[in-house]
Amino acid sequence: MTPFVYDIPLTVGFRGLTRRSGVLFEGPAGWAEWSPFPEYDDAEAAAWWRAAVEMAEDGYPEPVRTSVPVNGIVPALPPEEAAARAVASGCATLKVKVAATGQSIDDDVARVAAVHAAVPGARLRVDANGGWGLRDAAAALRELEPYGLEYAEQPCATVEELAALRRLDPGTPIAADESIRRAEDPFLVKRAGAADVAVLKVQPLGGVRACLRLAEELGLPVVVSSAVETSVGLRAGVALAAALPDLPYACGLETGRLLVGDVVTEPLIPVDGVLPVRPVTVEPALLERYAAGPELTRFWLERWRRAS
Repeated sequence: MTPFVYDIPLTVGFRGLTRRSGVLFEGPAGWAEWSPFPEYDDAEAAAWWRAAVEMAEDGYPEPVRTSVPVNGIVPALPPEEAAARAVASGCATLKVKVAATGQSIDDDVARVAAVHAAVPGARLRVDANGGWGLRDAAAALRELEPYGLEYAEQPCATVEELAALRRLDPGTPIAADESIRRAEDPFLVKRAGAADVAVLKVQPLGGVRACLRLAEELGLPVVVSSAVETSVGLRAGVALAAALPDLPYACGLETGRLLVGDVVTEPLIPVDGVLPVRPVTVEPALLERYAAGPELTRFWLERWRRAS
């Protein structure tokens, strides 16, 4: 397996990143992506490695649907920019980032209000990435209740806080992301009664088949989300969404638009809020265009050697 290290700028800052990088490689079943976030240690990156090996060696389970509905991603932008990003996504479901560092609940409410006004009738959800404490989360969801949110994703950082928030009956369902994918025990969310929805990401959870098993054992409605990957990594997310027996919510797989470019000939970009379930073809010229520089390449190849 020959590793290719990519480095692609983002169109807008997202979860503290301005660029996305990782490793791509080809196996008997096709191309794979391994792109654990730079701050993750080797132990956490190991699950991402298992997912990449599955992509390359085993491919994907048979799909039960031919397309997947997705939500548009609205970063923590000023209201006017957030509204424009929501409209440009073309999606009927929109996930709005909230609780960003240095921003207030008033900023969050203004952003959601602007998106609501710009795309009338859209289904809205918010994602705090664990950025609120219990008190702030309860206050924010009370203020956001008039917008009829589908759910609030990871409003608090800990399972205990999520469970306490649900007991307060905030009027908005609670989705768990980090409390599942970064937890030593992903089933604690279920035992604690901490979530109404499970957000699953293929790479952090060790692959499509591992996610399918986890979804079955959790017994919660599932939203498949992306880790801001190229279309190679997104393909795995689409495969998981396509293989789930039930898919009651649009999935968080519109992140291809966050990248300035991609490494495939036909990127996985949704049309009218829908992604097709199809293979992707890596283009050598694009691998060359988005090849990382020497220092970043050394960083990733050292991680690669430790993982493999």
